[in-house]
Amino acid sequence: MKSIASIALVDDELRNDAPVAIGVSGGKDSQAAALATFRYLDQIGHSGPRILVHSDLGVVEWDDSLPTCERLAQHLGVELLVVRRNAGDLMERWEARWRSSIERYEQLSTVTLVPCWSTPSMRFCTSELKTHVIRAALKRRYGGRLVVNVTGVRREESAARSKSSVADREAAHPIINWRPIVDWTVQDVFSAIDTSGLAPHPAYRDFGMSRVSCRFCIMSNIADLTAATIQPESHDLFRRMVALEIASSFAFQGARWLGDVAPQLLNAATSRGLAEAKVKAAERARFEKFITPEMLYVKGWPTRMLTDSEADILALTRQAVSGIFGFSSSHLDRAGIHERYSELMADKAASDARKRKVAIHAA
Repeated sequence: MKSIASIALVDDELRNDAPVAIGVSGGKDSQAAALATFRYLDQIGHSGPRILVHSDLGVVEWDDSLPTCERLAQHLGVELLVVRRNAGDLMERWEARWRSSIERYEQLSTVTLVPCWSTPSMRFCTSELKTHVIRAALKRRYGGRLVVNVTGVRREESAARSKSSVADREAAHPIINWRPIVDWTVQDVFSAIDTSGLAPHPAYRDFGMSRVSCRFCIMSNIADLTAATIQPESHDLFRRMVALEIASSFAFQGARWLGDVAPQLLNAATSRGLAEAKVKAAERARFEKFITPEMLYVKGWPTRMLTDSEADILALTRQAVSGIFGFSSSHLDRAGIHERYSELMADKAASDARKRKVAIHAA
C-alpha cells in the first residue's frame, strides 16, 4: 500500500493519542483513506479512540453505501457511527427548499426565485447534511477534546481539490482536518482496497460509475447519470427528482434536466409536465432578465430603497412570474414594492441595532 501524507500538526496530536474520526461514505476514496489511516496509526503506536463516521443522506444514497461502510468497520474492528440530519434527508431538504422559495417570493423576501437544488458553488448537501451533522456528533462524543478528522480528499479529483493541503486546523472547532491520501492516484486507491481483501462499492465495477456519492449527484457527468438510471433501485428516486424539476422549473444541473437523461422511465403525463416546465423556465428567465444587477439579492439585502423605475421593473416581473406559476404574491405594483422595501429596511436597521447592543454588552 502506498504511504500516506502527514505533517507535524497531525503527528503531534496522534502522539498524544487524540481521537481519530474517519468520515466514510461508501465511496472508494474514504474506504482507502480508512484502510491507510489505520495502518499508519498502528505503525506509530496510536492508542487513542478511533471511529468511522457515516452521514446517511437518506433515499438519495445507493442501497449498498451503508453496508459497504459496515463491512469496512467490521474489517477494521472499529465502531461505525451513523449520523443523520434531524430535519430530514437530502431529498426532503431539496423539496423543502422549493416550498420556502415560493413563500419567500410571494412575500418579496427575495428578488428572484431561488433554485431548489444544491450546486457546485453552493453545496449545502455537504455542509448541512454531512459537515454540520458530523461536527455536532463529534462534539457530543468528545466534548472539547481535539479530534483529528480524516477525509479521503485527493488532489487528482478536481481543479479545486488540487489545492488541498495535507491538513489544517479549524478556527471554530477543536478539529484538525487530515487528508492522508491527498497525493494518491485512483489506481493507488483501488489497489489499497483490493489488497485489503475488501471489495469497493459495486457501483464502480458493476454499475460502471466513475464516482459514488448520491445516486444522482450535482457533480455527476452524463455518463454517471445515465449509468445510475439503469439500476432499478434508482428509478423511484429518479421520478421523484424529476417531479421536483417539473414543480420548480429548475433543472437538476443548471442547464441539464435530469428528466432528459432517461425519458423512457417517465409516463406520458410526466413527460408533458417536463416539457411544460422547460417552457416555464424559459419564460421565468425572460422576465427576470429585466431585473438589473444592482437590484439583485446580495448579503445584507436590501441595502437601499429602489427607484421608481426599478420598482416598476420588479413589479412587472413579479406579476409575470407569479402568473406563470400561479403564486399568491403580494407587492405587485410600485407602491407595494416601495412599502415592502421600507418595511424590510426598518427590520434590518432594528436587527443591526440589536446586534450592536449585544456586542457592546459582550465587550
